[in-house]
Amino acid sequence: MKKNLLLAFVALSFASCQPSAKTTEKTLVDSNSTAPAAITAVKASTAEILFTNDIYNFGEIKKGEIVTYNFKFKNTGKEPLIIKDALATCGCTVPEIPKEPILPGAEGILKVVFNSAGKPAGPLRKQVTVSSNAVNSPVAVQLLGTIKE
Repeated sequence: MKKNLLLAFVALSFASCQPSAKTTEKTLVDSNSTAPAAITAVKASTAEILFTNDIYNFGEIKKGEIVTYNFKFKNTGKEPLIIKDALATCGCTVPEIPKEPILPGAEGILKVVFNSAGKPAGPLRKQVTVSSNAVNSPVAVQLLGTIKE
């Protein structure tokens, strides 16, 4: 009798540890169907920065002149865009970033001031790299032109 009870207990324990095919299939379907949705949700819920024009050619200027240009951009994402920093290739180019977050669908301005004093005559290319919480960060904008004596 004890032997039969022990065998029944072991068989019952073993059977309870085995997952049913229906449960396993449901788990696999659920994990596969929610993973792409979760990835899509993360991508869709981020900010994205899109510059109207990422290159400004100021043409020819005389040595010592100052050029100012406002690079316009739009937050095409679903979350507020926060500009963290903007770094220029040298101290002669000074970017001014917006201090407030740019809401989804709203536009902002990155003001860039270039001072040609002390720069040699010839063609010029200055880059400003913008870091933000955008999915496409960092992005760069450029000033192009020529300095004349």
